[in-house]
Formats: sequence, structure tokens, C-alpha cells
Amino acid sequence: MIKRIEISEGSFIGAYVSVTEDIALVSTHLPKSVKRDIKEVLDVEVFEITIAGSELVGVLSVGNSNGILVPNNIMDQEMKILEDIGVNVGIVEDKHTALGNLILSNDYGAIISPLFSPEAVNTIKDTLDVNVKDLLLGTYTIVGSVGIATNKGALLHPDVKEKELETVEKVLKVPADLGTVNHGMIFIGSCMIANSKGVLVSKETTGPELARIEEALGLIEG
Repeated sequence: MIKRIEISEGSFIGAYVSVTEDIALVSTHLPKSVKRDIKEVLDVEVFEITIAGSELVGVLSVGNSNGILVPNNIMDQEMKILEDIGVNVGIVEDKHTALGNLILSNDYGAIISPLFSPEAVNTIKDTLDVNVKDLLLGTYTIVGSVGIATNKGALLHPDVKEKELETVEKVLKVPADLGTVNHGMIFIGSCMIANSKGVLVSKETTGPELARIEEALGLIEG
């Protein structure tokens, strides 16, 4: 299922939500209607939280079915929420805290920014329990902002080179394609959220973009 939505924060729903196959961590400021859409379209349990005192939950956290990564400035009460949910939490000790912008992952692999320290890479690898590869997507280090991945497919911004596309497919073990969102915007991961069961995307996304998203993320039944 794919659905267009509108949020008061603008087009960047991916900045406020971090989603896996089973759960969604969401900003406390998101409207109830959007939280309902997240629960229904993605078939997940929804949990309200801040990360490091910020509503930018999707910018500051990222995960898969094996664990959730958070920055080292996460607050004690936020850690308690995650512990109560029962997720495996990895705290990334690194000066780069926008983890959702810097990591593109599914349950099979992770493409990460070359900016991370070796210690951070080890935490990412151990928490997500997948093969990890540092890679630029085009010229971008913010690989989580310019792409999105599920257990069925991946969509990357249009300037990604063929060799990079092949590397993403090899690491994430799913087909990948190129496209845009929100009427030509390349920041795919910032403007949509997805898992293998569905996609929520900003309302400005065009019909042709929706068709490409559905195909790339394996939502079209063959």
C-alpha cells in the first residue's frame, strides 16, 4: 500500500519518523491522523518519543528488525522508552549524530556514510547485525537522506552511478532503482517512510514518482 499524506512540518515526514518492519518511532508533535496512517499503512506499532530532546526522530535514529541506533547524547528517559519497547539499542559514539541521514539499511545490510569513525562502524555493524559498507551515493555522504530501503527494494536519487547502484544491491540484497519524490526532490529518505508492507510519502509526490516508488520497493503484485 502507498499513501500520500500531509503534515504541518512540511514534506519531510522521514525526518520525524524512524520505522522498521514492526515498529515506528515517531515525533510527539505528529498529528494523530498521521500516526494512524503510519500504523495502518505500514502495519507497525507506533511509539512516541524524542531523541536527544529533539522531535527529529528520523534524523537522529535508524534501525532494522535487529536493533535501533541512537546518538550518544540520547537522554535517560528516552532510553527507558526504548528499553520498555524491548528493542536492542546501540549507542553510536561519534561526532556525527544525524544517524538517519547517514545510514541506509534494511534487514540484510547497511550502506553507511564514510564519515563514521571505526568505533562507530563497529557499533552499527553489531547492532544491526548485518554486513556494512561505507559508500558515497553520487557525491552525497548523507546516504540515508538520498535513498530509502526495505526488505523488498531500494530507491536512490538519480545521480547515483551504475557501480554504486550495483554495490547497494549487493549489500542490501534487494533490487534498487533511481527516482525522485515530492515533484523532483532528491531527498527521498527525508520525504517518505517505508517498510516491506507500505509507503507513506509527501502529498506533492507526482503520479509517475509514485509508480516508480511502488515498483522499486516491490509493492506491485506481479
